[in-house]
Amino acid sequence: MNIMFEESITNEVKEKYTLLELDTFYFADADKTSIAYCLVENIPITEIVTVEQFSDLHNNLMKNYRLKNWKFCEDALEHLIGKWNCELDSFYESISTRIKQHQTRPPESDWTGIITRS
Repeated sequence: MNIMFEESITNEVKEKYTLLELDTFYFADADKTSIAYCLVENIPITEIVTVEQFSDLHNNLMKNYRLKNWKFCEDALEHLIGKWNCELDSFYESISTRIKQHQTRPPESDWTGIITRS
């Protein structure tokens, strides 16, 4: 999986590749927030017609993750795992693991899903 942070994404990259939002990070040392994206390079020819549909589903997954809508996320993951030439499967597995943890131990009410790094 190719990961890029938002500040390094150019218009040329946006035009040539499919970019899917991953996590938002807060870098405490720099007091800066940045969104990480997956740059999808290889989409199987058989999936070209569904790129927009699965991009929308992925974006809604991330939106609902931050809203703590775990059921939507679980349902979306069922449809997304195996897509994108399996490039995002490790990310989807990580999100699934986090959701299970949040279901067992719900996050605080002010939780935003932002990951803090020092």
